[in-house]
Amino acid sequence: MFDTMTMTKAVAGVCGALLVFLLGNWVATELYAMGGGGHGGGHGEEGELTQAYSIDTGAAGESAGGEEATVDVAALLAAGDAAAGEKVFGKCKACHKMDGTNGTGPHLDGVVNRAKASVEGFSYSEALKAMAADAWTPENLFAFLESPKGYAPGTKMAFAGLPKPEDRANLIAYLAAH
Repeated sequence: MFDTMTMTKAVAGVCGALLVFLLGNWVATELYAMGGGGHGGGHGEEGELTQAYSIDTGAAGESAGGEEATVDVAALLAAGDAAAGEKVFGKCKACHKMDGTNGTGPHLDGVVNRAKASVEGFSYSEALKAMAADAWTPENLFAFLESPKGYAPGTKMAFAGLPKPEDRANLIAYLAAH
């Protein structure tokens, strides 16, 4: 009953299955490891967790720190272009909708001057719930869009922000029109 051919087939089947599992593990590690590459196990140089992905804002290498001190926010908001803001909103579409339904993030139609953390059925972070008495004025949105985690430490929003003041003003003009 157990001849050499049967034993060879059984060993080959076990080895093949093991190879498939090892290959699957390697692929999963490369795809889902935080920090990129799968080699660091999701840790940065100092052992802290790093973000698995980031949304490109088109501002690699720019420094917004010195630029912000000379920006007239009111004038920039007044000059905001809703058509250009619609293009900037393309970066937001992955998580936010403009049709009154929530996605990964809350819907953004009517967000300008709406109370913070006020969308029904959306689970906000404690950081934004603590700001619920305040409204999303254009100035507040301008500051939040520069660096969500800097404006509301502890926010669930993983977006890095929009470093260009013109992009923020245009996006706010687009949001105000909807």
